[in-house]
Amino acid sequence: MHIRRADDTPGVPMQMEGVKDVTMRMMVGRADGAPNFSMRHFTVAPGGHTPRHQHDYEHEIYVVSGHARVEHDGTFHELAAGDVLFVEPNALHQFVNTGPDAFTFLCLVPTTFDCGKPTPGS
Repeated sequence: MHIRRADDTPGVPMQMEGVKDVTMRMMVGRADGAPNFSMRHFTVAPGGHTPRHQHDYEHEIYVVSGHARVEHDGTFHELAAGDVLFVEPNALHQFVNTGPDAFTFLCLVPTTFDCGKPTPGS
């Protein structure tokens, strides 16, 4: 069993084209021995956004705090803490922080796509 606090795990700035002011914390992943799913914690600063992109794997997302607009295949939705999303494989998507505070969310993906980033204490 692995137990860690999200706040104690350092965030790493996302280095992708189209990203603005986003950090990621790998909560659980391949480096922890997770065979199927990885849990990532993202923080999008006010005015920041994730890349507008798509890929052939799904996301399950839980909004922890803040407000954002998500694009999903050309349709836009407003998000707030407590919202849950399922982003299908190959769906075009992007999260844009629309609030005055950080927008944070948990994102689960198959471990084969977790970027292989080790987590502290692993």
